Amino acid sequence: MSHATRRRFIKLAGSGLLIAHNPHLLAQPPKKKIGVALLGLGNYSANLLAPALQHTKHCELRGIITGSEGKIPQWQAKYAIKDANVYTYETMHNIADNDEIDVIYVVTPTGTHKDFAVKAANTGKHVWCEKPMAMDEAECLEIIHACNKNKVQLAIGYRMQHEPNTRAFHQYLDTMPYGQFTGLSSFAGYAGRGGEANYWRMQKHMGGGALYDMGVYAINGARFLTGKEPVTVTGTQPEKRFPNKFTEVDETTLFTMDFGDGLVADCGTSVVEGFNYLQADCENGWYKLSPMQSYSGVTGTTSDGKRLPPIEGMQQTLQMDNDALAILTGRKPMVTGSEGLADIRIVNAIFKAAETGDTVML
Repeated sequence: MSHATRRRFIKLAGSGLLIAHNPHLLAQPPKKKIGVALLGLGNYSANLLAPALQHTKHCELRGIITGSEGKIPQWQAKYAIKDANVYTYETMHNIADNDEIDVIYVVTPTGTHKDFAVKAANTGKHVWCEKPMAMDEAECLEIIHACNKNKVQLAIGYRMQHEPNTRAFHQYLDTMPYGQFTGLSSFAGYAGRGGEANYWRMQKHMGGGALYDMGVYAINGARFLTGKEPVTVTGTQPEKRFPNKFTEVDETTLFTMDFGDGLVADCGTSVVEGFNYLQADCENGWYKLSPMQSYSGVTGTTSDGKRLPPIEGMQQTLQMDNDALAILTGRKPMVTGSEGLADIRIVNAIFKAAETGDTVML
């Protein structure tokens, strides 16, 4: 085995990706499946996570936790969920006594993540939390503390770090085949018109708006592809297209992240303008993901004609299987709480930069 191949093998083994894609490498492949309870039964749980859990090898949907009791019969009928594995937000503490549930996956609005994740950790179950992790640094640290105190794993739902084409470009850091970085572009957005005032994505205290919703993809993508941490950020928010709707939250935020070594990432996020790509410009070429964060169709291309086609199946299936294997094998999850915390620090620094017009240090 060459030095480069050995180094990549060690890195993959440490991240768990090697095991996730090559389960035969385990001395004793885990026979147990991790039992997952989805907390919050909105669109993402109903149309993506629950279907993805029908194809996972190392975890399965066993329970639900909801604030909308009217949804319970449909979920039980569709997924054969036992009465004993159904909880409301008020009764979720009782899940501590349920040996069939190993993980609580928090899939609710961002403004509620901290309270639910802490409650989940206090039941003694492992915690998977959707991105963005929470509203601010203090909330992220509270989640991390609760999981550490209860000795349970915490994984943040950055599915793109599990997506193979995204990971393939991340692994270019081992060999830098196109030379050193000269620039980076990271944009995540979609063309929409917003929602009603009572929709949580239009409410500041719930974590609505472009930067919380889509901006973390642009931020995390730039950090993941370069392996670097920004030292300063700038931010601007263009004039709103729908000011009567977006009264509390941002429609579009444009920002830069300066990594302090001459590399600056030009970034943007929007919920009214469609742009979705991540490109690394290097001394001897470039490589690009377009789209960079869609649920399907993520495609990689390079300046010398390589093409990484979209994967078959669901990204969420890979994500949850990797996180389940982390629990089964006792290793760290691929995306820890510290990763979610880093992005939220940057999000809040960008908000400050956009408000003040100043460059903000991290």
